[in-house]
Amino acid sequence: MLEEVRIQGLGVIEDAVLELSPGLTVVTGETGAGKTMVVTGLGLLFGGRADPRRVRPGAERAVVEGRIEVSPQGRVAERVVDAGGQLDEDVVILNRSISTEGRSRAALGGRSVPVSVLGVLADDLVAVHGQSDQHRLLRTDRQREALDRYAGPSLRTVASSYASAYRRFGEVRAELEELTERAQERELEADRLRFGVNEITEADPRPGEDTELLHEENRLAHADALRLAASTAHEALAGDPAGDVEVDVMALLSTARQALGGVSEHDSALQALADRLEEVTYVVTDTATELASYTESVEADPARLAVVQERRSQLTGLARKYGETTDEMLAWAEDAAKRLEELGGDDERIESLRAELEQVHATLEELADSMTRLRGDAAHRFGADVTDELKSLAMPHASVTVRVTTGEEFGPHGRDEVEILLAPHPSAPPLPLNKGASGGELSRVMLAIEVVFAGSDPVPTFVFDEVDAGVGGKAAVEIGRRLARLAANAQVIVVTHLPQVAAFADAHLVVEKSHDGLVTESGVRSMDREGRLRELARMLAGLEDSELGRAHAEELLAVADQERTQHRDG
Repeated sequence: MLEEVRIQGLGVIEDAVLELSPGLTVVTGETGAGKTMVVTGLGLLFGGRADPRRVRPGAERAVVEGRIEVSPQGRVAERVVDAGGQLDEDVVILNRSISTEGRSRAALGGRSVPVSVLGVLADDLVAVHGQSDQHRLLRTDRQREALDRYAGPSLRTVASSYASAYRRFGEVRAELEELTERAQERELEADRLRFGVNEITEADPRPGEDTELLHEENRLAHADALRLAASTAHEALAGDPAGDVEVDVMALLSTARQALGGVSEHDSALQALADRLEEVTYVVTDTATELASYTESVEADPARLAVVQERRSQLTGLARKYGETTDEMLAWAEDAAKRLEELGGDDERIESLRAELEQVHATLEELADSMTRLRGDAAHRFGADVTDELKSLAMPHASVTVRVTTGEEFGPHGRDEVEILLAPHPSAPPLPLNKGASGGELSRVMLAIEVVFAGSDPVPTFVFDEVDAGVGGKAAVEIGRRLARLAANAQVIVVTHLPQVAAFADAHLVVEKSHDGLVTESGVRSMDREGRLRELARMLAGLEDSELGRAHAEELLAVADQERTQHRDG
């Protein structure tokens, strides 16, 4: 609900604050006082088109700021937070400015935002009906939404089931299209994987085989050098009776042990050295023995070397494709086998998805047909209800119908396009609302629609300008009565020049210009009952103190009070 609106530098308004309340608020004033600027300001506040010509002469910019009470857990609050704005408890502040150069800026909850964000937010906050404003219900998508709410719980239940089926239909179709489009790609991948698995399987590498073969190749390729080195080392350690070496390590160690053996018992330090020398002797002896065995084991084998080199070449070729080591090759082959199973399962998945798609499609057909039937029934009732309302709003020959057109393709809300049509008189063809009525007629049609939709379309605030254009007398009273009826479920703000409408107000604001022709901070006054009598008398007779006008004003207020009481009790 709008709590307060401040307008600066817009048209004849220099600086004015409108304190708003629940129920029906009317805004009145003399011609040219700036009443319409109130509606213009609200339109700007909610993302309307910026016209720099509306900036008051002498001002650098026009600024409109609004305080709106919202539910902290509602969709509006969520959108404010998503836009980076903040709530002040349960109040959000909107701001819109227009410079004389045409630059337009917007802020939401203290955060600068694109103007379009205010327009999106307006869908859940306000419905502005004025000649120069974008009418929410002129959009066919909003007409469809409103008709669906009007149709009641039976359609909501079907629509909920349809929405779930539609989401699933999209998911299944997308997955099926992806799998189908990738069929050739998947087949190529499977061929590559099968080739690799077969190649590795035929080679049959063992874990760690590449390391073993490298070690064996090095030994076979250098067999002579390895044997000569081992033999030379053995002779140096243990000697060779047939060789020319006269002194070997074993003989020298034996000499050293003998030298210490006779005296080491007399000194513990020397005994420790003797023990270490004995350990060294054991190590040298073992090493010499192993060198002898190694020398005998090393043999040159050109045939085996060729086999090893050929096997290493085979494994190296595989390593370039599937991994640097045999362990990595085997891991690749294992992963490839798993992937082949997955790719093979895609064919089964495709068949399963096709069957599910047919089933979901049949469900959508059934639900969409039900929605079309329910919308058709609701459209007939709605058209009749609005037409009846128009008869009391000085449009006795007008008729409203709702055209429900069913297409071939499924959409998020079924297959139907909904459009409200108006025929101003019996000989006129039914046309879309924005083509079938003048500005004043359109506002009355919108009022009739909003009254019929009351409770179905959960917009908390309605703004009407020129809803009473071209009417008077009994029709004006009926307009006031219907505005009051609409205000029972929402906040309604009406700019009017008819006292019959103003009499039904719960709150009455009067816009007055100062002596210099501007609406200043004190130029918007909230009327008490005495003030309302004076203003209604002025509107009726052109004179605030006219006794006849005051008497008529009293009568109008009494009628409005009685209507409100009856409506409340009823």
